Amino acid sequence: MSFTIPTPASDLTFESAREVSDRLASVDYLPSTAISSTIYLASQLGKPVLVEGPAGTGKTELAKALSRTTGARLIRMQCYEGLDESKVLYEWDYRKQLLRIQAGEGTWATVEDDIFSEDYLLTRPLLEAIRADEDVILLIDEVDRLDVETEALLLEVLSDFQVSIPELGTVTARRRPLVLLTSNNSRDLSEALKRRCLYLHVGYPSPEREREIVLASVPGISEQLATQLTEVVESLRAMDLKKRPSVSETLDWARTLVLLDTTELDAETVQDHLAILLKHQTDIERAHADLAERSA
Repeated sequence: MSFTIPTPASDLTFESAREVSDRLASVDYLPSTAISSTIYLASQLGKPVLVEGPAGTGKTELAKALSRTTGARLIRMQCYEGLDESKVLYEWDYRKQLLRIQAGEGTWATVEDDIFSEDYLLTRPLLEAIRADEDVILLIDEVDRLDVETEALLLEVLSDFQVSIPELGTVTARRRPLVLLTSNNSRDLSEALKRRCLYLHVGYPSPEREREIVLASVPGISEQLATQLTEVVESLRAMDLKKRPSVSETLDWARTLVLLDTTELDAETVQDHLAILLKHQTDIERAHADLAERSA
């Protein structure tokens, strides 16, 4: 048995990469050419996008921005080690099933048909995205944290956008959601998964682009201060650190400077605020030493 979930006309098909760029910019997400082009192709080809890159470079925010600019519902599946089928696809409401069995009404065949019906099904993110009757952005966040066995569960969804439920049959979406999978590249993903996706790498932006991001995202910051802080961040990323500052940490620092009414950066201010940008004590100590040497 197979059944299809009807959906209304989609607003997730972009007509050009320029349209993607303009619409994302309208919600304060400034995409690179590669981002705009890949999202445009994904919308036209109906393929998922595997977005890889360092943590904090805007991978998850891209899905949120697409949801904001299209009005599509965002369904997020946060991945972690040990996540299994019951948390990814669906599970049965065992307590409700037990109550139905204890009620003892009708023959066992009737009871069995009842307890494995829609009324007893608990949908999880993947099935929820398929069954949705509105436009959906499906975000499978940090897919590299999944166990290999759970990663394999994604293949049917990413190939045909359908889910097989033994007791009910195959649930197939008439029009696919726009799917983004993010990865911090903590482990190699299977070739089968990669083959089903378009690939997009989102790295650290250039100082010029990061400056534009800061100006668009942090109200009240001056152009001079935005330039100074992105130059500092760029110099820190050039160092041999355990974790380089991300774009999200750059924005945290920019908001902090505005909150403190800082109008210009000096060596002392940068030294005082290193803990906002760097999250390992060894990195902070290394940056302190480097900055002290430069100002000597």
